[in-house]
Amino acid sequence: MSEAEATIQRLAADLRTLGVRQGGVLLVHSSLSALGWVPGGPETVIQGLLAALGAEGTLLVPALSFGIVTPEHPVFDVRTTPSCIGAIAEHFRTRPGTLRSVHPSHSVCGVGPRAAELLANHDVDRTPVGPNSPFRRLRNVGGQLMFLGCGMGPNTSMHGVEEVAQAPYLFRPYTVAYTITRHDGSVMQATHRRHGFGVYDIRYERLEPLLGPDVLRVEPVLEAQAHLIEAAPMWERALDEMARDAYAFVERVG
Repeated sequence: MSEAEATIQRLAADLRTLGVRQGGVLLVHSSLSALGWVPGGPETVIQGLLAALGAEGTLLVPALSFGIVTPEHPVFDVRTTPSCIGAIAEHFRTRPGTLRSVHPSHSVCGVGPRAAELLANHDVDRTPVGPNSPFRRLRNVGGQLMFLGCGMGPNTSMHGVEEVAQAPYLFRPYTVAYTITRHDGSVMQATHRRHGFGVYDIRYERLEPLLGPDVLRVEPVLEAQAHLIEAAPMWERALDEMARDAYAFVERVG
């Protein structure tokens, strides 16, 4: 057995101990460097995730491009625009068989039996985490969120919570007209609102004490600390908290 194969087996075992469900739907935020040295790099990590999920499971990985597709360069091609959030996400995007939703700044990639369903019609949305976003749909299919070595800060699903809660700080005071190329090469024009937190810093770690052991599990995976969250109750509790305090998950700078 090669080092990469042994690492895939160890990674899958760690993920099952964490609580990843075989046959489930899992959306993963990740940091490759936090895992320690991984023989085979991102492909080994992806294979470990797929092994933990099993043949009936569906793996989703954000392919966010907000740092590349900007108001100054508002051009997105679902076939070629890279992700700007790390090595695992970008490798997954380019991997044979991976599907990708059509959204200029907050697309998601996926493989598995439910990937096409969860990624469909994302091009209809006009905000980063709108009603057709896979981040929102995850809660409706009993899905799980995992933060693999990156902490709970990069929780894009919380942007969706903020959209639903109509957080007063969330949107920039202007729209952006994007040129978007779909999978078949056809081009569409769409005007979107973008998030911009202005004088506020994100404090999504404040979510952790609201989630009991039935919703959040924290365990080591390889050399990293991993957080696994049940998506539906996370949304429910975060929305309840924002109903009490619209600024619950941000902090004013200065």
